[in-house]
Amino acid sequence: MELGGYRNRVAWIDLTTGQIEYKPIADEDARKYIGARGLGVKYVFDNGPHVDPLSPENILCFMNGPLTGTDVNLSGRMAVVTKSPLTGTVTDSHHGGWSAARLKWAGFDGLVFKGKADRPVYAYVEDGQVTLHPASDLWGMGCHETIETLLERYGKKDISVITIGQAGERLVKFANWMNENDRSSGRGGTGCVGGSKMLKAVVIKGEHANRPRPVDKEGWKVAQKRALAELMDERVLTAPRKGGLSVYGTNVLMNITNNMGALPTRNGQVTSFGERAELLSGEHVKATILVNDPTCHACPVACKKEVEVKEGPFKVHMESVEYEPAWSVGAFCGNDDVGAVSYLIDRANDWGYDAIEIGTVLAMYMECTQRGYTNGHEGLEWGDTHGMVEMSRKVAFREGVGDILAEGTGKAAKKLGHPELAMACKDQGIPAYDPRGIKGMGIGYATSNRGACHLRGYTPAAEIAGNVLGPSTVVDPLAWEGKGNLIMIFQNVHAMTDCLDVCKFSTFSESLDGFAMQFAAITGAPCTADYLLNVGERVYNLERYYNNLNGFREGSDTLPKRFLEEPSTMQGSAGHVCELDKMLEEYYRLRGWVEGVVPEAKLRDLEII
Repeated sequence: MELGGYRNRVAWIDLTTGQIEYKPIADEDARKYIGARGLGVKYVFDNGPHVDPLSPENILCFMNGPLTGTDVNLSGRMAVVTKSPLTGTVTDSHHGGWSAARLKWAGFDGLVFKGKADRPVYAYVEDGQVTLHPASDLWGMGCHETIETLLERYGKKDISVITIGQAGERLVKFANWMNENDRSSGRGGTGCVGGSKMLKAVVIKGEHANRPRPVDKEGWKVAQKRALAELMDERVLTAPRKGGLSVYGTNVLMNITNNMGALPTRNGQVTSFGERAELLSGEHVKATILVNDPTCHACPVACKKEVEVKEGPFKVHMESVEYEPAWSVGAFCGNDDVGAVSYLIDRANDWGYDAIEIGTVLAMYMECTQRGYTNGHEGLEWGDTHGMVEMSRKVAFREGVGDILAEGTGKAAKKLGHPELAMACKDQGIPAYDPRGIKGMGIGYATSNRGACHLRGYTPAAEIAGNVLGPSTVVDPLAWEGKGNLIMIFQNVHAMTDCLDVCKFSTFSESLDGFAMQFAAITGAPCTADYLLNVGERVYNLERYYNNLNGFREGSDTLPKRFLEEPSTMQGSAGHVCELDKMLEEYYRLRGWVEGVVPEAKLRDLEII
């Protein structure tokens, strides 16, 4: 394969034998799936759908795309792809920072781990080569200490460390991979898979001078000028130092969703946190504890908000108070202490598990406590910040009832005998959007291929702000009509950008034609918006097919009954439930699926089989 942007080199690392093979990317795979999420999912599919996620036979893929590590804006993303131990579905989870770019600069499009080491190991990547090293001295360390130790070992210049913490070592089902201390591939339990393989960390050395240059230099000038103009348009959220995403970070949404009656609170019993939401908001963070605005590779937006809590019991310096985690351990748990929220997110990042899932687990258990369903275990009261910290630790180390909660929101609720209290889809806890107040998220959660998720298809970009159809395009969040079509478009678009691999925030402002122009200039291959959308549709259908083969068939696309049967009582969405059945009817028809199952004709049409 001779295309710009790619290194045409994937390392296949057998942890059982220690053998490492270097393989090119098949031309057909590059055409159909491009890279990153798409290529990783193809590898997981080819590995077979029926593997146990925690068995040596499961594979763990660290993948970048052809735009990763280039001069394309927002191109610092890496996809971690595997079969999820949390959901049993295929999952891909992305992180920003610098490790993805450095992997490309080190000469790779991806690393694929299989097997299981007989003792802890880490991988070192540099100049087109991968070596394995003993990690017994690192086993038992948190993510922060592991990263610092390895940076001291290899030097901090041009080095990135991706690692698991104690949660991954103990096979917490929602354990994650952390890099740059606070950038995570958070969802789906990818770090749990790493722990099952005794893989502690991946160390990458790559120099910026080795970044891919555009093949079409003149085309690149035109494409880059257009992309920058779209990204910096003062009407959109991404406008540097002017748009809400740049000024306040992702937590600009806290007050907005709260006022819409779309902020799930106290495990979704209500849809607003009232005046207390302000204490968790991006505006409050900026006014009280903000200290810096760090960025990822090639990003002018700077959505990350580094904070420092100097007073009280929760002193911490960390990055960053993101919207979804702040909601999860904040409003969802009845907690309005932004210091405690910051500390809890930092603990999640250090122990190495999903900072969204931990909040949904705790909130589920708080409602169990409220209703007397703890089965003799110690309880946890709403807003008990010190109790939340201690219970979070018990989850990370699987102590006491923490051993049950470590299974994740859906599975833990079943073990406690009350699955109805799990605000989860396919056993993964929901993120920070109540489907009674933002209906696109209702069908988004239900049809997400990796369990409840906002990032498979981010309809709030249309239901709250503006979307890929134009900065002024806004859709009524309380209407269910048309949401099947809306989520399908977003799912295809986000699958496509995850293949390139660029940040989803680019879709808040950049056009599909603009993405096509950048891809063509970097790779030297002709490209159209239609081609990219076709790739996105193919990837989404391949994931669905994989899940179908794993038993996720008719009736699998559901929501917790609370969202379907208990109307919102809060201003902005009062009286509303989520009309999932109506949206699904439209969605399946447009997808060409039969009750959530991809028919053979569709698979052939998309060249999947």
